[in-house]
Amino acid sequence: MKPGKWKKVNNHLLYNFYLPSTIKTNSKKFYVGMLYRIIVFFLLSLFLFNGKINAQKLLSLEEAIATALQNNYNIQLAKNDSIIAAIDYSYRNTVFLPTLNASASTLWNTNNQDLKFVKRSGGGDSAVSRDAVRTNNISASVNLNWVLFDGLRMFAIRDRAEELVKLGSLTIKEQVINTIALVVTTYYDVVRQKQQLKSVDEQIALNEERVKLAQYKLDIGTGAKPDLLQSKVDLNAQRSLRMLQETQIEQLKEQLIQAMNVVNTVTFDVSDSIPLNKNIVLADIQTDIDKTNPALLIAQKNIDISRLILKERKGELLPTISFNSAYNFTRNDNNVAVNFNQPFFTQNRGYNYGFTASIPIFNRFNTRRLIKQAELDIRFGELTLLNQRSLVTLDVINAFKNYELYKKVLDLEEENILLARENVDIIFKTYRLGAATLVQLREAQSSLELANFRLIGARYNAKLAEIDLLRLKGELVR
Repeated sequence: MKPGKWKKVNNHLLYNFYLPSTIKTNSKKFYVGMLYRIIVFFLLSLFLFNGKINAQKLLSLEEAIATALQNNYNIQLAKNDSIIAAIDYSYRNTVFLPTLNASASTLWNTNNQDLKFVKRSGGGDSAVSRDAVRTNNISASVNLNWVLFDGLRMFAIRDRAEELVKLGSLTIKEQVINTIALVVTTYYDVVRQKQQLKSVDEQIALNEERVKLAQYKLDIGTGAKPDLLQSKVDLNAQRSLRMLQETQIEQLKEQLIQAMNVVNTVTFDVSDSIPLNKNIVLADIQTDIDKTNPALLIAQKNIDISRLILKERKGELLPTISFNSAYNFTRNDNNVAVNFNQPFFTQNRGYNYGFTASIPIFNRFNTRRLIKQAELDIRFGELTLLNQRSLVTLDVINAFKNYELYKKVLDLEEENILLARENVDIIFKTYRLGAATLVQLREAQSSLELANFRLIGARYNAKLAEIDLLRLKGELVR
C-alpha cells in the first residue's frame, strides 16, 4: 500500500489513501464504509460524553416557587413581624389581670446622737450624748393593684392585639404573592430569552447556508464576492448576538437564584415553553376583589386598628377605678436605748386593702390632642383605602386589556411565523437557482427574525398580564 498524502479540497485538508490496485472494488467500498462508521461512532460518542458532562438540572417552576417561599429574605422578615404580633396576642387577656409586686429592704445606720429631755419633776433639762449608735431597719411588702375600670381601654388593647395578628398574616400573604410573581416573571423571562436564543440559532443556520451558497456561486463563477462578504458579516453579527443572548440568560438565572435565595452550586436549566391560561374573565377578577386583594385588605385592617386606638384615647377621659391591697412588714432594732421610755426593738406586720378612683380633671389638653390625632389617622386610612382601591381597579382594567391584546397578537404572530418561514424557504430555493437576489434573501430573513421576536414577545407579555391579574386578585397563592 502506498502512503497517502494530504489534499486541499474547498479550503479543507483531507487525507487521501492509496489502495493497491489488486483490491477489488467491493473491498474498497468495505474499507471506506468501515472508516465512515468509525468516524460517525467517534463523533457520536464524543457528543454523548459531552452531553453527560454539560447536563444541567431542569428546574421546574413549582420547584423555583417552593424554594423561594422557603428561603426568601422578605418573607422571613414578614414572618418575624407576624410572630411578634402573635406573641402579643397570646398574652392579650393578661390586660384584665392585676399586678402584684413585692419589695424588701434593709438599712443599717450608725449615728452620733445628742438628746435633751425635760425632767418631769421640774428640775431642769437633761442631756444625753451617745456615739456610734447602730440601728437596723428591715421592711418588706407585697402590693396588689387591680384595675377594675379604665374607660374600657383594656378591651380596646385586647382587640388591637388580635387585629395586629391579622395584619401580620395579611402582610405575609402580600409578600408571598409578590415573591411568587417575581419568581414566575423571572422564570418565564429566562424561558423567553431561551426561545430568543433558538431564534438566533435559526438565523445563524440560515446565514451559514448563505455563506456556503455564496462561496459555491463564487467558486463556479456565477456569484459575486460582495455577496459572500455580506453573508459572512451577517453571520458574524448573529454569532455576536448569540453571545449577548447567552450572557443575558445567565444574568436572568442569577436574578432567579437571588429571588430563591439559594447558593449557586449546581447549574440548572428551565423549561422551553410558556403556558398560557386563555380563559380569564374580567368579571371574575373584579368580583369581591376587596376581600382578596392583599393591599386593600391591609389598608382596611389599618383603619380597624386606628379605630381601636381612638377608643383607647377616649378611655383616658374617663375615671380609673382600682382595687389596692398590701401586706407590710417592718422591723427596727436599736443597740441601745436612751431611756426606759424608748424601745430598742419594734416590729409591725399586717395587711390593708381599699379602692382608688383616679379622675382626670386637667392634663394640659394632652388627651384631647391625642384623640384628634387618632381621628385624623382614621381619616388618613380611609383616604388611603379609597386611593388604593382606585389604583387596583385601574391596574386590573389595564392588565386585562393587555391580556386580551396580546392574546390576539399571539394568534396573529403564530400564523405570521409560518408565513415568514415559508417565505424564507421559497427565497432560499430561488436564490440557489439564481432567480433571487441577496437583498431579497436578507429581507426575508429579517422578516423571519422580527416575526420570531414579536411572537416570543407576545407570548411573554400575555403571560405577564395573566400573572398581574392573578396577583391583583390575590390568587397566586390561596
